[in-house]
Amino acid sequence: MAPLVATSIQAADPQTPVLVGLDAEFGHRTSTSAQAIQQGMEIAIAEINAAGGVLGGRPLELVTRDNGSVTARGVDDLRELAALPDMVAVFGGKFSPIYVESLPVAHELGIPLMDPWGAADIITEHDYRPSYTFRLSLKDSSAAPVMLTFAKKHYGAERVGVLLPNTAWGRGNQKAIADSAAGVGVELVGEQWYNWGNPSFLRHYLELSHRGAQALLLVGNEPEGALLVKELAGLPESERLPVVSHWGVTGGDFVKLAGDALREVRLAVVQTYSFIGRSDPIAERVLSALREGYGVAGPEFVKSPVGVAHAYDLTHLLARAVERAGSTDRAAIRDALEHLGPYQGLVRDYERPFTPERHDALSPEDVFMADYREDDQLIPVGD
Repeated sequence: MAPLVATSIQAADPQTPVLVGLDAEFGHRTSTSAQAIQQGMEIAIAEINAAGGVLGGRPLELVTRDNGSVTARGVDDLRELAALPDMVAVFGGKFSPIYVESLPVAHELGIPLMDPWGAADIITEHDYRPSYTFRLSLKDSSAAPVMLTFAKKHYGAERVGVLLPNTAWGRGNQKAIADSAAGVGVELVGEQWYNWGNPSFLRHYLELSHRGAQALLLVGNEPEGALLVKELAGLPESERLPVVSHWGVTGGDFVKLAGDALREVRLAVVQTYSFIGRSDPIAERVLSALREGYGVAGPEFVKSPVGVAHAYDLTHLLARAVERAGSTDRAAIRDALEHLGPYQGLVRDYERPFTPERHDALSPEDVFMADYREDDQLIPVGD
């Protein structure tokens, strides 16, 4: 009966907003990813509403919550958002463990959980059926071979050490990296585990260096990346191994935290989208909205660019699913997401974004490496 109730509401008041939730790490001290995701969603929502909204003229409306990067708070926020009438889906932030712990709740409540950043494979590769999680983002299993290949090709590293957080994200990366190493001709000399808030990585780093690592693969966020860079910069130049980083560092004020030390260390980071060098109409439209609405001076100054781009495309795809479903019924929207047709997006053109068997909209071909230049510019690295 849910679709009939939704239809009767629409008929009574066609201006009743259709709600979309965002629960992310707004209160995290150094994060910029939540704000980037919000920007991408807001730009897409403004476009959708300017074109007439959904379901015969109903506007989309964004409702946000701050989980502060705390897993338990994220789970509570999901329940709170799902209880709102006409809430059709909830987007998350960058922290994979929050998605992972939210899986039982999303499927218990039957609400689509949309992922524009979290990379842990398990977010979409789980045993819940039907699945209510949809990702337009990087997967760890896609990032690992690209990072390892880059370490070998650009840094000449055939032996690599790995630094991992003791979380679901870290454990997922451990498997992805181990599964990928042999295929790209890289030997893993060892792995070191750390906890969030670790005061130093020097002991971990020296252990991997002593085992013969020629490069370090870092899985971490901006505080960990900045700490590692500062400690490496304090070593003699001959003892500083190059670092290939997962993209968590791009979700916050990494360059500001690392300071001048970043110029002393070779570091590259995995990405899936850059506004730099893009001149297509969609990129120009989004950049114009970023400039006018958020004061972004140009493509090289977009903070956490993958968050903006992924959230923008994923919001447009959700709106198309709501239209296809013909109501705010979440089960119907979930089904519609699996059967969307071609869509020309910002990140890529999607022939079929999702299928019943595949809830990941991006592919390994969308993954590349970038490095930081002056003024916090994240520039793609060519082959």
